[in-house]
Amino acid sequence: MTLISPDQPTYVLSPVTDVDRESLAAAIEVAEPGALLMSLIHVTGDTGLVDEFGELLARERRRAVEEGRTPTMMGEYPPMVAAEVRARARRLLDGPLTPRIAVPGDLLFRRMAEVCLTDSVGVEYVPHLREQGGFEEARRTVAQTRTPPADFSVAIIGSGMIGLNAAIKLGQAGFRYQVFEEHDDLGGTWSRNTYPGAAVDTPSHFYSYSFELNPRWSKYYPTGAEYLAYLRHVAAKYDLYPRIAFSSKVLGCVWHADEQVWEVTVRRKDGTVRTHRANAVVTATGVLNGPSIPEVDGMNAFEGEMMHTAEWRHDVDLRGKRVVVLGAGCTSVQVVASIADKVASLDVVARQPHWVIPEQQVSAGVPDGVRWALENLPYFHQWFRTKTYWWAGDKGWSVPRIDEEWYATHVSASPANDAVMQVCLSYLDEAFADRPDLKEKLTPDFPPFAKRIVKDPGFFEAVKRDNVSVHRASFQEIRPDGVVTTEGEFIPADVIVWATGFKLEYLGFLDVVGRDGIRLSDEWADQNPRAYLGITVPGFPNLFVTAGPNAAPNHGGGHNITSEGHVHYVVESLRYLIENGLTSMEPTRAATDAYNQRVDDELDRTVWQHGGSANGYYRNKAGRAWVSCPWRLVDYWAMLRAPRPEDYVFVARGENQQA
Repeated sequence: MTLISPDQPTYVLSPVTDVDRESLAAAIEVAEPGALLMSLIHVTGDTGLVDEFGELLARERRRAVEEGRTPTMMGEYPPMVAAEVRARARRLLDGPLTPRIAVPGDLLFRRMAEVCLTDSVGVEYVPHLREQGGFEEARRTVAQTRTPPADFSVAIIGSGMIGLNAAIKLGQAGFRYQVFEEHDDLGGTWSRNTYPGAAVDTPSHFYSYSFELNPRWSKYYPTGAEYLAYLRHVAAKYDLYPRIAFSSKVLGCVWHADEQVWEVTVRRKDGTVRTHRANAVVTATGVLNGPSIPEVDGMNAFEGEMMHTAEWRHDVDLRGKRVVVLGAGCTSVQVVASIADKVASLDVVARQPHWVIPEQQVSAGVPDGVRWALENLPYFHQWFRTKTYWWAGDKGWSVPRIDEEWYATHVSASPANDAVMQVCLSYLDEAFADRPDLKEKLTPDFPPFAKRIVKDPGFFEAVKRDNVSVHRASFQEIRPDGVVTTEGEFIPADVIVWATGFKLEYLGFLDVVGRDGIRLSDEWADQNPRAYLGITVPGFPNLFVTAGPNAAPNHGGGHNITSEGHVHYVVESLRYLIENGLTSMEPTRAATDAYNQRVDDELDRTVWQHGGSANGYYRNKAGRAWVSCPWRLVDYWAMLRAPRPEDYVFVARGENQQA
């Protein structure tokens, strides 16, 4: 994949002076009208278009209500308004595409956002959208008047989405760093998951760095290979490769209070073990790490091929084979949709189905005209990203929340939750109108969002094929020539595919020893990890756990937004140390406990905590919701702008004990 790679980050725009008029005309006809209108305002400088089209949109909504028509949904422009935007663009975009208005002030930006999104926008969202839309870099909160000392270094564990981001931002802030990557390639999950159909289930134009937009995505939801290419491009552009130690597995970290450093133990590919010293450690290993494969009697007796989706064996030819897939989550549906037409038979064994929602763009390619607009129309890409994020983010915050009176008599948890369930039920009705057997097997009995929602890449069509069967069961026994389900049914098999996800591990694979010899494995025993803001832990100075407990945005958005927030918090925290002549920081126990009490209280009102019969990784073995972040994305983002000194204990340079 070829990407734009100028020296500057993508929020710095270069004017387009040599305009291909034919390409421009084609782009105007297919470009998203809200983002197109905003680009028109930037280019012409005519801010009157904001009020004009705002009133036009309001008038069309009123007319639809008066005429008994359903108003357009999810930010869509009514056809008449969209046509008028295109007509204006054809008339006014007649010269060089040079913006007369760059990023406007907050008041105008908010009004433009409301017209673009066709929704009201709270004032708290303005700085959030300016950053996450890719209009500007994250605003610094902690002053930087001092350069980080040459002997102050940071160890970053992992080179996936978060690790690369941390490397870029720490480097830009002047910190020395070293990235340790266990594997021989960067990219985290996207270098390891190469199974058929592997793809991102978050929109391309949002699921990328806010400071490094890519106008050339080929699909609205990228394949895993295309996303890996994007991450490799970012690493090359920011010259990260020389600072990544590949095939270097971090075994553990020990804090030395007398020297105020971490000793990081690393095993290299040749088996040698070395130690490295760092003043701070950033873990960027993600949460879902090692493949999760259940223990089933007879596994060693199977005479065919077995593989987990995260360890896909491309040397195994599935053509003409009898394949059994265990699981029904996001990975399973992608695999099933991709291989159903190639195998002799395909049996999908799932103890519990997920709610599946239709999404037309999951497999859709981005038209050439849209890509041209993203690349050439000033600020079109930023507004397109903002609109994509808006309707995939906090608009879903109410859906997992429980209305106790409603939930007492419904499968769904609230009217908002039920609205999602009705969409899913309608999709089931439509897909399986002539297959009531499949509809029954694939209809969950728990509220939506209690487990991860699945966007259908063609799974429903695949399971209706004559060579595909669905079983509501799990594996009870594996025999040399097949499997026996928990319903007592024998299924012959040549290949078994474990689409069973990953072990959810919050650093359980690392031996982390903090202040006074306490171990993180003891602090987080019994699957009960706790952290302040999901990032820092009492007793572990200068340890920053990105994607930590209760930090996942399960109501919407994506891992990218919280990971950027975490990296921002890390950089601001280390800046605070340098500015104030300090060497280390750790959160107080009181602040950590108070924060987590707020987390628990808020989660107690959600289906993540009270999800009926839903099973999965959202809750630990004690039933506590330990993954989901309870806050709106904008609120959690605001919490991560800078450390609160009153919630931390610091050590000053030259001191041997905490002040």
